[in-house]
Amino acid sequence: MEQKQALIVIPAYNEQNNILKVIRDVRENLPSYDILVINDCSKDNTSAIAKQAGDGVKVVDLSYNLGIGGAVQTGFKYAEKNGYSYMVQIDGDGQHLPSEVNKLFTYMTETGADMVIGSRFLDIKSFQTTWTRRLGIKVFYYLFRLLIQTKITDGTSGFRMYNRKSIELLSQFYPDDYPEPDAIILISKHGLRIGEIGVEMREREHGVSSITPIQSPYYMTKVIMSILFSFTRTRTRW
Repeated sequence: MEQKQALIVIPAYNEQNNILKVIRDVRENLPSYDILVINDCSKDNTSAIAKQAGDGVKVVDLSYNLGIGGAVQTGFKYAEKNGYSYMVQIDGDGQHLPSEVNKLFTYMTETGADMVIGSRFLDIKSFQTTWTRRLGIKVFYYLFRLLIQTKITDGTSGFRMYNRKSIELLSQFYPDDYPEPDAIILISKHGLRIGEIGVEMREREHGVSSITPIQSPYYMTKVIMSILFSFTRTRTRW
């Protein structure tokens, strides 16, 4: 199999007002990276606008809305099948800065981490999201310390880099619903190393988050239960 270097995966649902700017930012800051947009059955013109970006951008249109977990796993499967050494997940809402990807890559190569998370809360001043979400992130921080003895300051961050080992694992096993915290447990239980580095993020310019303040308690409860289930479940043979 031909070995390729790095792939940017952009999961997008109803991001017609953001997606083109995200693609342009990636091209400007990461010209050597390939770009894959996963259109999660958007109801707007996300797919058509992404395709207007031209050569070098691959768009996969999902027939059904799979949610963030299914969309990102599609990216893992594409990266695994096409032999990429690295994959970076960047949200389609414009909050993640492609210019910060080099921090993730440098940290990964210097430490040997298999997955590196970009954190809003680690040694850097950045966009801080809502207080309810910050509370949930703090709960996850203590939960990760208890279960896997690892300090993760931004467990819900979707700004992540993966090496070949983690690509191969997560192309087979990736949580479906709100997967970012659960994936940390999955990576750890399979003996892979997790790293985290502070990055700058910005507030989305258009649209709203899928998790509202009213939904936050339900989200936290659901994710905590999923984390505990993943931790107690027998390790999958891999």
